[in-house]
Amino acid sequence: MTAFVESPLQLLCAVEAHAAGHAGPSTRVLARADVPALTAGVDAVRALGLPPGLDVEAAPAPRRLPGGTVVVGDPFSGAFQAALLRAPRPPERLVVVDDGLATLDLARRLLTGAPLVRLTAPPDPLRYGLGALAARRLRRLVAAGRVTLSTTIPLDDDTRAGLRGLGVTVRPHDFAWLRARPQRNAPDEATVVVGSALVADGLVQADRYAAWVRGIASDGPVRYVPHRRHDPLVSALLERLPGVVVDEPGAPVEIRLRGLRPGQRTVMLPSTSAVTLSRLLAPRGVVVAPHAVPDAWWTDRATPELRRHLGRTHALATRAAAESAASAPAAARTDPPSGTPAPAVASRA
Repeated sequence: MTAFVESPLQLLCAVEAHAAGHAGPSTRVLARADVPALTAGVDAVRALGLPPGLDVEAAPAPRRLPGGTVVVGDPFSGAFQAALLRAPRPPERLVVVDDGLATLDLARRLLTGAPLVRLTAPPDPLRYGLGALAARRLRRLVAAGRVTLSTTIPLDDDTRAGLRGLGVTVRPHDFAWLRARPQRNAPDEATVVVGSALVADGLVQADRYAAWVRGIASDGPVRYVPHRRHDPLVSALLERLPGVVVDEPGAPVEIRLRGLRPGQRTVMLPSTSAVTLSRLLAPRGVVVAPHAVPDAWWTDRATPELRRHLGRTHALATRAAAESAASAPAAARTDPPSGTPAPAVASRA
């Protein structure tokens, strides 16, 4: 089985899919070589100890998909869509793993028959045409019962039933493989701000964002973990704020922050990390606090559809936390991972 991944989260979820047995006994994960953040992600996953039968290596984007079982993290990727259409025959089975909240948009487009084009994509007839052709090919695989969705994103009952009605096999996961790995060191600060890509993507005003982080830091020490797509000027500004320690972009936050202790909290704007960290941290007593984006922060590039899409984050994170807390052993919900006392939570939300 071959997996093609283009982001750290896709990489992590491909490992989870393999460990859960959704992709067969042997998996070769090809991490796209021209995505710099993937280098740190690959190193971090290797350091945890790869599950048996899995290997990870850097590779260029594929020209065409191979036969057999293929794992993909981003069906909206132009590189993936072109490779799917160039393949002399479709894969025997396609396993789709999470690429963030785009998983919800993928489900919606499969159910409605819309082209596979990102919400943030600029109008482009050629890109729209590629997305339409790829959607048609993907729906044929779905109708043949050859698509599995391995996801940690909580799907509502209607979406789950609709996907299954189309022929998609839905396999939820809660990062069981990652949770079973030995704990790593985590930040000591009471509050960790998980950086957002919304500024670098031109969707949120940089000055409003920086002022928001400064306000959080006014209540106590903050560790700031930049997004892999971050605005260097904003990060440089935050480094000069008293009480703020800015990390280097690197391993996925799911790996870097999974050792946080009860009494600490993570804060972020709407993003997938609110959901994934809720899965990992809420059962341990760590607060995960996604913050809605005030209307005044958005730029003209943020469409109403995109704002509504991101606005679902809080409900998704709450549901993920509740599901994970309900399934966690009692000791995991109450005991800190080490004997180090947790710092007090800062008061500003």
